Amino acid sequence: MNSDAFLSALEDQGFYIAEDLIDPATIAEAVTEVGRLHELYNELETQDPESVKAHFGIEPFAETDRQADGMPVLRKIENVHIYSDFFERLPRTPALVDLASAFVGPDILLFRNTLMLKPGNHGSAHGLHQDSSYWHMEPATQITVSIALTDATIENGCFQVIPGSHKSELQDWGVIHRADNTLTDRNDVDLSALIQVPLRAGSAIFFDSKLVHGSGANTTQNPRNTALYAYFPPNVRYRPPEGYGSHEKTCRVIRGCGGQSEVVFTSQ
Repeated sequence: MNSDAFLSALEDQGFYIAEDLIDPATIAEAVTEVGRLHELYNELETQDPESVKAHFGIEPFAETDRQADGMPVLRKIENVHIYSDFFERLPRTPALVDLASAFVGPDILLFRNTLMLKPGNHGSAHGLHQDSSYWHMEPATQITVSIALTDATIENGCFQVIPGSHKSELQDWGVIHRADNTLTDRNDVDLSALIQVPLRAGSAIFFDSKLVHGSGANTTQNPRNTALYAYFPPNVRYRPPEGYGSHEKTCRVIRGCGGQSEVVFTSQ
C-alpha cells in the first residue's frame, strides 16, 4: 500500500480505509474463532469467574444475557490474546504492521487487543469519543485499526467518524456505551460533520487515537464483529489520573524495541 497516501489521509482526515486488507480465508478463521470464544465463555463462567469478569463484557442493554442458542450476548473481549492464539497472531499481520509503522515508527508496541462485538438484535451504540481521552498515554501518538470480521453496515452499527476532529484537543466524553441509538448528549458537537464508514469483511479503518468516532446500534439479526488493535511507539509516558488503580502497564512488542517481548510503563 502507498504509505504516502496513508499518512496524508491520517494527517488531513484522521483516518484511512484499507479495503480487503485481510484475506477471506483468514476472515473465515476469525469468524470460527469468535464462535469458539463464545463457547469458552460458557466454560469459564463457572470454572474461572474472575477471568470472565476481567476480560469478557456482556452487552449491558440486552434484555437477556443469552442468545437463543445459549451463547452469551457479548459486547467485547479485552486482552483476547490470552484465550486465542489466532488473535495473538492477527495484530502481527505484516500488512497491518507495515501501515502502523508508517505512522508510529520502527519500534511498535500494542496497547490494546480487543474484540468489539455487536450481537444481532442486541448490539448497542457506542457514543462519540476520542480513544486517547481514556488511555492516559502522553503524547497521544497511538493509531488504532478496526478490522471488520463481518460486513459492517449502517444498519448493523458501522463506524461513524468526524473527519478532521483529530486536530482538536482531547475532551471529556463520559461513558461510551449507550442505552439508545444517540451518540452523544453534548450540544457542542457538530453532528452534521459525522459520516458513516461501512466496511466489507476483511477491510479495516485505521484512525488517529484523537479522532472523534462512535458507532450506532445493531438493528439487524446479524452480528457486527470487529478486531481492534492500538499501536504506539515506546517513547511515551503513562499518566493515569490519581486514584485510577494500577500505575503500571505492560505492553507487548510487535516490532523492534531491541528484540524485547514486552515493555513495562510506570507512572512513578
